[in-house]
Amino acid sequence: MYDEREQSPEHGPLAGFTVGVTAARRADELGALLERRGAAVLHAPALRIVPLSDDSELLAVTKEIIERAPDIAVATTAIGFRGWVEAADGWGLGEDLLERLRGVRILARGPKVKGAIRAAGLTEEWSPASESMAEVLDRLLEEGVDGLLIAVQLHGEPLPGFVESLRAGGAEVVGVPVYRWLPPEDIGPVDRMIDALVARTLDAVTFTSAPAAASLLSRAEERGLLDDLLAALGHDVLPACVGPVTALPLQARGVDTVQPERFRLGPLVQLLCRELPSRARTLPVAGHRVEIRGHAVLVDGGLRPVPPAGMSLLRALSRKPGWVVSRAELLRALPGSGRDEHAVETAMARLRTALGAPKLIQTVVKRGYRLALDPAADTKYDAAV
Repeated sequence: MYDEREQSPEHGPLAGFTVGVTAARRADELGALLERRGAAVLHAPALRIVPLSDDSELLAVTKEIIERAPDIAVATTAIGFRGWVEAADGWGLGEDLLERLRGVRILARGPKVKGAIRAAGLTEEWSPASESMAEVLDRLLEEGVDGLLIAVQLHGEPLPGFVESLRAGGAEVVGVPVYRWLPPEDIGPVDRMIDALVARTLDAVTFTSAPAAASLLSRAEERGLLDDLLAALGHDVLPACVGPVTALPLQARGVDTVQPERFRLGPLVQLLCRELPSRARTLPVAGHRVEIRGHAVLVDGGLRPVPPAGMSLLRALSRKPGWVVSRAELLRALPGSGRDEHAVETAMARLRTALGAPKLIQTVVKRGYRLALDPAADTKYDAAV
């Protein structure tokens, strides 16, 4: 019989799963973290970033701040703050900008941006331990902002209620657009990502910015696939966001997401390492422990890659473990198989070969096939069915 104890497989915790990456920035880093843990990665940047030095709006705001110093500046991201200073240097305004900011109360959203502020020779007044913009807002409103000029470094993501709340409190707010998001020049990868999501060939999709999530939803709506995409994200594909702000466009469409406690790429990957294996179906079959993942199966802890047709059959069988599933029903489960039940026999033969344990699936003459569920588990799984 199989051993229920935790095994120590050589593969990573994400082996057998396929994860989509929508990030434009730091996509290589995120992809490498996922692949190092065994995942297959599909990358489709849902956005592109306009270089700071090419952004006329940022130039205009920089000049405005130099001419009229704000009372408070809110810095939100390290890369954005560094980029702003570098862009100002490129325009010949770097020293003027830093000199102006030296007399300004600076609030930093988290430790990374705090480091960027200090690297520029400036000093922040305060930074929340939670790295939350909500806590920054609460502090500002508690102190009172009436009549103050506040510069807020935008970071490519909407700050819902933040700017509006400051203005409602009597502040004048200047947004500093440190980088601008635009649709990707090549929309092909995004369309392939949407198709993969709708087809459920992805197990999870990651989002590291709200604009990327909004862009993916918008493109799906343009193609008439929004309802299908939302259905996939709501039931079969796990949407994982780096933080609550990133999740807002999805939540607005009724999609629940998972998020790490710390809004970083590492914790995001660690979250997937816990969530995806916990969602996999595990069954005791013919004396073996069988765990069904996205494009592979663990048989007694050993990774067995399975062709897409075979995975379709295996999922159909696992929905009724121990019960006979007819060839006609299995044929319907095969993608693009037509009406020839011989396709089921061919795919089944390949599935058995891929699993490396032919007795896992039994042929029931003139009826169909069944997973050889261990007798001790019959009552448990019959009740579930």
